[in-house]
Amino acid sequence: MSKRRVVVTGIGIVSPVGVGLKTSWENIIAGVSGVGQITRFNPEGFASTIAAEVPEFDIGEFISPKEARKMDRFIQLGMAAGVEAMRDSGIEVTDENAVRMGAYIGSGIGGIETIEQTTLTYAEKGQRRVSPFYVPSSIINMIAGNLSIEFGLKGPNLSMVTACTTATHAIGEASRLIEYGDADVMVAGGAEAGITPTAVAGFGNAKALSRQNDDPQGASRPWDVGRNGFVLGEGAGILVLEEYEHAKARDAKIYCELAGFGMSGDAHHMTAPSPGGEGAARCMDAAIRNSGMNAEEIDYVNAHGTSTPQGDIAETLALKRSFGAHANELAVSSTKSMIGHLLGAAGGVEAVFCALAIRDQVAPPTINLNDQDPECDLDYVPNTAREMKIGAALSNSFGFGGTNGTLVFRQLT
Repeated sequence: MSKRRVVVTGIGIVSPVGVGLKTSWENIIAGVSGVGQITRFNPEGFASTIAAEVPEFDIGEFISPKEARKMDRFIQLGMAAGVEAMRDSGIEVTDENAVRMGAYIGSGIGGIETIEQTTLTYAEKGQRRVSPFYVPSSIINMIAGNLSIEFGLKGPNLSMVTACTTATHAIGEASRLIEYGDADVMVAGGAEAGITPTAVAGFGNAKALSRQNDDPQGASRPWDVGRNGFVLGEGAGILVLEEYEHAKARDAKIYCELAGFGMSGDAHHMTAPSPGGEGAARCMDAAIRNSGMNAEEIDYVNAHGTSTPQGDIAETLALKRSFGAHANELAVSSTKSMIGHLLGAAGGVEAVFCALAIRDQVAPPTINLNDQDPECDLDYVPNTAREMKIGAALSNSFGFGGTNGTLVFRQLT
């Protein structure tokens, strides 16, 4: 059977530059940084004391505060983005169509805050003080579970854990469920809330985090000579994916088409990219091939672009390897320069930015790019958003363990 077309009909986002679609996108286009000193715990003595936290988040605007108290922060962030996406889609769930609607939402590390706090409670006060909600409040599939309960979605109910590629894989796999007839609508993406003592200590001691503590807003600087590690972020990005004819029949607002999805494995190293970006290039090739497009039709790339010395060079080489001469014609930007690295949620928020870039025909900037690394010699849309033709956009995510994912979005034709 020929695959069915998949379109984006709803968007929800909770990010370090704003809660909700309008605020987040306005700040991204304006080049606003969401990085600051850590406030979720006292970071004194840590190698890195900065992060990109979600500001002024009130879960009561999205779900019952009573229910929210049973959820780790990552679930709350995911629920907020999921509720916004469903509201934005305008879709009505009925007894008849509920079995054709599902959720596929992941997280890289899930309820680490709840796990840390419960471990301390157990150590200090014993097993009787461990909450009966400990497990369901911290396991990764509970965004999809709670969202399906909230809206009565009775179709596929799934989760994904592939480190920093999680949300990209979840969106891609959800699209395939629609393409091949297992569902008509899928709510898909990722959420993360990993700004906790053990996570920051672990990444910091691995020398993965930026230590530019005296200049938080300038610390995330992909492709810049001065980059020295990524900035940890939190948030959620969720899309409502819908079969094209189903969306058309209800006269839905359509942002764009999700045309292609690709995956690959580096089979090289636990954390380092494969030499020359070989694995990432194969992933992009697979996504473009799956879309049925030519590489020359891609106008914009939302890069993984974490601001790490090795990773940024590897992605640059991968883009050249995959696109050939057309790599020099691409507009490539890293929105992580503004919101940090959201780990398992990164691909979700970056998919949101790709859809909006196509809608508004504007490429977000890479801020803090003041002294471009000669080894990173592509067009990274430095410091200022660019109005341009964007017929198709590609979004990259690469994770620990050498797991890669790429999505291709295009204008609906």
